[in-house]
Amino acid sequence: MTDSALELANVVKSYGEGSVSVPVLKGIGASVSSGERIALLGKSGSGKSTLLNLLGGLDRVSSGSISVFGSRLDKSSSREMAAYRLQTVGIIFQGYNLLSMKTARENVELPLIFGGHSTKERRLAAERALDAVGLRDRLDHKPTELSGGEQQRVAIARALVNRPRLLLADEPTGNLDSSTADEVIEVISSYVRENSTTVVLVTHDEDLAEGFADRVLRIHDGRFLESSEAGSAEAAGTEFVDDQS
Repeated sequence: MTDSALELANVVKSYGEGSVSVPVLKGIGASVSSGERIALLGKSGSGKSTLLNLLGGLDRVSSGSISVFGSRLDKSSSREMAAYRLQTVGIIFQGYNLLSMKTARENVELPLIFGGHSTKERRLAAERALDAVGLRDRLDHKPTELSGGEQQRVAIARALVNRPRLLLADEPTGNLDSSTADEVIEVISSYVRENSTTVVLVTHDEDLAEGFADRVLRIHDGRFLESSEAGSAEAAGTEFVDDQS
């Protein structure tokens, strides 16, 4: 039996307080196996990025529980959450989030600096990560000297430099043309295959979701609608459950 990577139970996330509280996630449950590739498909405002922030340890649930490789994020201290973000999860943002005054190598080194690695360790690891995404000849280039696709590859290298067990990708091709987007997805897919990494990819692109993932989870208005094997029209609702239904 495959080990579980993610377990979500009755997860609720609301913003605001009292009468102005706005629920975004409305009691969702999920089970994801280790090494599984999940596409989270939904329109803008459906709650998919909010869920990704919770899985990435960037925000906390209002109620319910999230376990990642057996550790409860909802019970973790601030120090434990910081360690989780450094050691367990890697996040690829749509907007790249690169520091404009830093080179590609320096941007990729950032997680290693916070992790307490030596200068030599950081340099070597960043160079390996950039080499893996095809940017060996762009180590000393700043973001303004790189194309959009190259900037996204730097962001991918930064997310992967700590060799995370869980990879989260938030619309990683949203700012790219179709040809460059295909190249970026292949970089991500290659890493995931070679390292048996669990990945959750957020997108509104049906073709991308079906082509990339083992399983597609559709979200609408803060609830999961169905779970299906990629490429199949049949729902498989036994593994993803709306706990509020």
